[in-house]
Amino acid sequence: MDVNEFQKWVKEYYEIRGWSELDIFIRIGFLAEETGEVARAIRALEIGRDRPDEYIGSPSELKQELVEELGDVLGNIIVIANKYDIHLEDIFKSHQMKLDKRYSSIEK
Repeated sequence: MDVNEFQKWVKEYYEIRGWSELDIFIRIGFLAEETGEVARAIRALEIGRDRPDEYIGSPSELKQELVEELGDVLGNIIVIANKYDIHLEDIFKSHQMKLDKRYSSIEK
């Protein structure tokens, strides 16, 4: 699936469930929460959790958890982009141009 197809799929999926109708500030809260879950998944992969009440997964299970949490972050970013009618490809291009401009003189 390419990025445009995925952005369209997220839009339709979230709209069916009413998730796209949430206030933008609620959505930002969800994004912050999911970002924390990415941090937690990376910590589990890199140094462990050291909690006796938590299941310690295999490295492949821990990696899959990170994949899923990154997907949750991406889903929230797409909902925000869709709210403002911004295509992910435009975000990618803009970010690349910004970094190229900012660091092009350093790399030469």
